[in-house]
Amino acid sequence: MTAERVLVLIPLVPLVAAVVAFAVPRGARRIGLFASVTMVSLSFWLGLKISALGPLSHIVGGWPAPLGIVLRADGLSALLLLAVSIVGAAISIYARAYFGARADTPASRQSRFFWPLWFFVLAALNAMFVSGDVFNLYVTLEIQGLAAVALVAMAGGSDAVHAALRYLFVSLTGSLFYLIGVAVLYGGTGTLDLTMLGEFVTAEPPSIVALVLMTGGLIMKAALFPMHFWLPPAHSSAPAPVSAALSALVVKGGFYILLRLWFGPFDNLVSAAAAHLMGALGVAAIFWGSWQALRQSRLKLLVAYSTVAQIGYLFLIFPLARSVDARSMAVAGGLVFLLSHAAAKASMFLVAGNLLWAVGNDRIESLAGMTRWMPISAFAAGLAGVSLVGLPPSAGFVGKWLLIVSALDQRQWWWVAAILIGSMLAAAYVFRLLTPAFVMASGDLRPRPVPPVMEWSAFALAALSVVLGLFAWLPAGLLGDALSRGAGP
Repeated sequence: MTAERVLVLIPLVPLVAAVVAFAVPRGARRIGLFASVTMVSLSFWLGLKISALGPLSHIVGGWPAPLGIVLRADGLSALLLLAVSIVGAAISIYARAYFGARADTPASRQSRFFWPLWFFVLAALNAMFVSGDVFNLYVTLEIQGLAAVALVAMAGGSDAVHAALRYLFVSLTGSLFYLIGVAVLYGGTGTLDLTMLGEFVTAEPPSIVALVLMTGGLIMKAALFPMHFWLPPAHSSAPAPVSAALSALVVKGGFYILLRLWFGPFDNLVSAAAAHLMGALGVAAIFWGSWQALRQSRLKLLVAYSTVAQIGYLFLIFPLARSVDARSMAVAGGLVFLLSHAAAKASMFLVAGNLLWAVGNDRIESLAGMTRWMPISAFAAGLAGVSLVGLPPSAGFVGKWLLIVSALDQRQWWWVAAILIGSMLAAAYVFRLLTPAFVMASGDLRPRPVPPVMEWSAFALAALSVVLGLFAWLPAGLLGDALSRGAGP
């Protein structure tokens, strides 16, 4: 199989799976499993090829840029494709049991909608990571957002509908800002290709306006403080597999495009002040999200606000990577942290789903006795908490450590202080989450048995977030110099 064919299959496989799952709902679970295994295989194959040969590209239909569509993949693309495929496969396995309940349950009735929407999200994410121009990035961003909104609304009830409508408003507004920026950029440069844009972007009003509009729209999509208000209700109202997908994968889409733009065509346009503003918003997200997480009485809301906080660490890349010499370590640290967060946060939401399944609610006090009647899920929550706090040997620790070293090398100690304080706050809300699990439950509690595959899926992701720390050199090595020269893919 050629690399060009794989670049086409990466987004095509989940897209076909979505269409087939919609047309044949009875076979959706089997289709979902087959598509998930296929995506993992293709992502690993592509990662190996990029590691050996460097960045790959494919001209769709034989029409080169700027008229045609060019698919490109480098180390950054490969890392995120691997993250989506592995975490997505675990969520799909979990969902097979979660939505395969008795026919009279809401989860079973939601199954016919979940699988096609879920694979539309995966198709959009995969297409995003191999897209080579800013307009196709918009298309993938829009498909991802609309499918994610539908997944949130799928739960039914007033809370879910209100959360979905709020998410829809923010998603469409963010997309509109981004699209207007694309139009302004095209009017000023005459091209939309990421690589070609670097040759035409200058410190002129059209480019500056495009940068501001596109950045604002993507910040909404990424739920960076103070545009995070849609995230907690959306994530907490959705079914467990949907919450895991949104937190672990979907919010990373906007961040990925920001990386491409800021260290690609806009690299020479972005000022140090703008980069430090992004870092300051990241710090605000860390503190605000952590404080709100400490105040929650529901497990899903605690984990949702934790997502707001953890996203903040990713935006420290922007001030720390302004120097080309320091870029490699800062970006590697941020990306290792992103991978760790994707696995750990998905695990946390799946644990919350197991709790809801067992006792019918996700109140933190309902975790009492969890180590006795749901020990695998309790262990998974503990492992995921280790990575979220950033304790060794987890990947969360490695990611934070690389960010700290990068900051110290550049004598930007204030970012170090923010990371350390944020880690202590994370330890506080993780400790608050885990403490009830070791308390003896009341004698009248009769939890519903949780299917083993649901518990082991959560455990596998939590274990991955820790074990990845022992092999963090692998993703760092694959990343290579994808963003170190200020060029696009």
